[in-house]
Amino acid sequence: MHNVRKVTEDLYWIGGNDRRLAKFEAHYPIPDGVSYNSYLLVDDKTVLFDTVDRAIEGQFIENIDFVLGDRKLDYIVVNHMEPDHCATLQVIADKYPEATIIGNAKTFNMIKQFFSFNCDCRCLVVKENDVFETANHSFKFVMAPMVHWPEVMVTFDEKTGMLFSADAFGSFKALNGNVFSDEINFERDWLDEARRYYTNIVGKYGMQVSNLFKKVENFDIKMILPLHGPIWRENISFIIEKYLKWASYEAEEDGVVIAYGSIYGNTANAAEILATKLAEKGMKNIKLYDVSVTHTSYILSDCFKYKNLVFAAATYNGGIFTYMENLLTELKVHNIQNKKIALIENGTWGPMAKKQMMELVKCFKKSEIIEDAVTIKSSMTDEQLNGLDIIADRILE
Repeated sequence: MHNVRKVTEDLYWIGGNDRRLAKFEAHYPIPDGVSYNSYLLVDDKTVLFDTVDRAIEGQFIENIDFVLGDRKLDYIVVNHMEPDHCATLQVIADKYPEATIIGNAKTFNMIKQFFSFNCDCRCLVVKENDVFETANHSFKFVMAPMVHWPEVMVTFDEKTGMLFSADAFGSFKALNGNVFSDEINFERDWLDEARRYYTNIVGKYGMQVSNLFKKVENFDIKMILPLHGPIWRENISFIIEKYLKWASYEAEEDGVVIAYGSIYGNTANAAEILATKLAEKGMKNIKLYDVSVTHTSYILSDCFKYKNLVFAAATYNGGIFTYMENLLTELKVHNIQNKKIALIENGTWGPMAKKQMMELVKCFKKSEIIEDAVTIKSSMTDEQLNGLDIIADRILE
C-alpha cells in the first residue's frame, strides 16, 4: 500500500524509512533509523527527484504508481549518485523506459559504473545554472561538488523557492509521519542527530559547503527538501545558520569534551577528576566519554560543537590506546579546527601515548594545544592533581 505526503499542490514526498538498518554506510549507528527521501512532481510533465535505497524499493514503487496514476514518468533528476539515493535507479529506468534522466557529466559517468542500462540515449546533461522548465516551475541546477561526492548538484525552483538540497541539510533518524520540521520539536529531538549526520558525513568538506552557500546566498529559498530527514518550510534561517557555523568549524558553544581511553580505570579516574574540577570552577557544558563504549561518531559530533577538547589515554602496545587512536584519526580526517586541546597520558612502565597523541592533534588546524600535559604512571598522585588544576585553569581562560 502506498504511503505518501503532499508537499505542495503538485509535489509529493514519496520516500520511506528504514528502522532495521543498524549502521548507516556500515559505520554510523542509527538506533532511530533513517529516512530516504524522494519527491515526485506532477505538472504538465512528471519529474522524479532522486530515487531511494534498495531497502525500501517495494514501498517506493507503490508510492510512484499511486501518485502517477495513469500518467507516465517523463523525467528523473539525479542530484546525488550515492547508492542510498540511486540504488533503485535502474529499476525505475527500466519500469519507465521513456523517462529522460537529468544529471551532470559526472552523474552519467557514475551511472555507467553502477548500472548496466544504456543511459546515453535518454540523458539530458546539465551544467552550472542551466534551467529546465515545466508549466509551473523553473528548475535551476547548481553544482555542489564534494557535498559530499564530486557529482553532487542541487536543484532550485526559481518560481516556488524550493531547494532540492541532496545530502545538505539532512539528518539521521526515520520520519514518524511528520515529514516537515515544523511538525516536530527539531531542536530538542533532531538537532543532535542532524549535527552528527553533518559532522560525520559532510564535515570534512566545510570549504565546499561554504562555496555552495555562496552560490545560493541570493536565492529566495522558501523550502528545503533534503534526501534524509525532515523538509524545511518554516524557520529556514535556523538550519542555514547551523550549517554556516558547522562549515566554518567554529564551536557552537563554550564547553569541553573529555574523551578517555582507560584499561583498568586509572585514566578514567583522572578524566572524572578533571571534569569535577572544571565544574567547580564554573564550566557548564561538560561531556565525558569512554571511547571504548561510545561510537566515535557521537564524540566527533560533540568535538565540533564545543570549543575545548581533552584526550586522556593509556599507553597500549607502545602507542595510543586503540579506541583513542581511532577517535583522533577520525577527527584529523574530518578536518577538525579552532579548538583548545589538552592531553593526559598513562603508562605503568613506558608512557608513550602523549607523544603520539601530540603528533595527531598538531594536525588540527588553527588549534591551541595546552603544553601542560599530565603524565600518570599507573594511578593518580597528589602531584598530578595539581597538573589537572593547571589544565582546568587553562581551559577556562
